[in-house]
Amino acid sequence: MRVAEHTFVITGGASGLGAATAEHLVAQGAAVVLLDINQSAVEAAAERLGNKTLGLACDICDAKQVQQALDTAVKQFGALHGLINCAGIVGAQRILGRKGPHDLDDFSRVLNINVIGSFNVLRLAAQVLANNAPNTQGERGVIINTASIAAYDGQLGQAAYAASKGAIVSLTLPAARELAGQGIRVMTIAPGIFETPMMAGMTEEVRASLSAGVPFPPRLGKPEEYAALAQHIIENSMLNGEVIRLDGALRMGIK
Repeated sequence: MRVAEHTFVITGGASGLGAATAEHLVAQGAAVVLLDINQSAVEAAAERLGNKTLGLACDICDAKQVQQALDTAVKQFGALHGLINCAGIVGAQRILGRKGPHDLDDFSRVLNINVIGSFNVLRLAAQVLANNAPNTQGERGVIINTASIAAYDGQLGQAAYAASKGAIVSLTLPAARELAGQGIRVMTIAPGIFETPMMAGMTEEVRASLSAGVPFPPRLGKPEEYAALAQHIIENSMLNGEVIRLDGALRMGIK
């Protein structure tokens, strides 16, 4: 599937990996609909990217809001050809900490946004994509989810986050198998440590320490590199049902 002249919805599109992917795809000739919980930020992000971009405030866990956003995307641009799920939150809490056991509400919140939210958008977007006319290869659309290397190398205090990203990894193959009959591919990117707003608040010492742990290149990942991989997945129809680690060969330690 070509990027140019196609329309993609990107969750978490106001910042970080989502914003970088939106910028990259628009530069390649795509139309992009950004979904984000932060209304002012997502509208500002869309305005910066020009008239082929629409920014919508949306809670990805709310089925009604997501459906309305997808309907708006189709109405605005005529069709929807792909979804890139970048929305998510982190969590840092030990199962047994100094204040007692892991807070159950915090654990549920991380899984609700990272897993239920991602699946909610996936299932509703799949229904829209299935209505497309197939291209010459029989393809109607593509879905890219975002996991993390924490799904494989979860560290101390990452029980909730690692569990949520592990669920996204495990979802990839069955989703791809189920949606194959509709000509929809499903892939997942598992990034390592990237230059995102979460990293911006860390000291140079901490950032240098994190960078030193990456075998090559010995630095944090750039959001543009995530975006470039997303483009390749869109354009390479043989990529389906797989998780790609994007981490410079990083394998995280216990903490």
